[in-house]
Amino acid sequence: MSLRYTHGGDEFIFVEISEDMSLESFFKGMAITRALRERAVDGVTEICPANASYQVRYDPDRIAPEAMLALLRELEAGMDLASLTLDTRIIEVPVYYNDPWTHETLMRFRERHQDPESTDLEYAARINGHDSVQGFIDAHSGSPWFVSMVGFVAGLPFMYQMVERERQLQVPKYLRPRTDTPKHTVGHGGCFGCIYSVRGAGGYQMFGVTPAPIFEPAQRQAHLRDSMVFFRPGDIVKFKPINREEYDQAAAQVEAGAFELRIRPVSFSLAEYQRAPDACNAQLLETLHA
Repeated sequence: MSLRYTHGGDEFIFVEISEDMSLESFFKGMAITRALRERAVDGVTEICPANASYQVRYDPDRIAPEAMLALLRELEAGMDLASLTLDTRIIEVPVYYNDPWTHETLMRFRERHQDPESTDLEYAARINGHDSVQGFIDAHSGSPWFVSMVGFVAGLPFMYQMVERERQLQVPKYLRPRTDTPKHTVGHGGCFGCIYSVRGAGGYQMFGVTPAPIFEPAQRQAHLRDSMVFFRPGDIVKFKPINREEYDQAAAQVEAGAFELRIRPVSFSLAEYQRAPDACNAQLLETLHA
């Protein structure tokens, strides 16, 4: 793939890796931005990876634009994705699918939806070829997801499903955005899943809610002690369906500051995944419950 470099004023370089999202383009951007961070280049002030691109902010008084561009091209040329291994985390995120709060919200905004006669889950199940909502939930929660970027609002992760492209869930966004979305809504737009970190506007289809805080300035929960923003690009997420009783128990733990996420360190090889995706995913899930 041929990368496209664009200068943004005097302080930014934007690099488009691919017009299409893929694990390959994500990994290339991740590898380059991590290598740049490890170089600790004088004058580089911000490094922002995204789904299939990244942006670098730099001080032109400390590193010339031509030198910055040359360094990025050097890092690109030195990338060997076949041998790249990512040391990251796999995280089990509980989800109460078909919950009453997102249901109440989606019913308030049916006039903005492609199918006002169906719920978001019913619509998503139908257009993805599933015979039932439960079949869609099984597909949504049955495979891991990569966190490809964090942003839009503080702490919101964009996630890319780790299955072959023909099996990926695809759901368009609402025709017009909502003015309300419950906090911790698990949503989907295009090929990307997300978790809304705060209550607010949104246009992704709504499938359920998680009790797990993912953005907490007070940092009361154990998984947020190191940072008020939990997710990082490169994290791997496995959704776990839960019922109302389990949700209420988890919500009570959150209120008491005693909630805990299941998190395990993993090493992920893109080459191994490409050779045998299902076997690689099975091994990841075994690590999660080891």
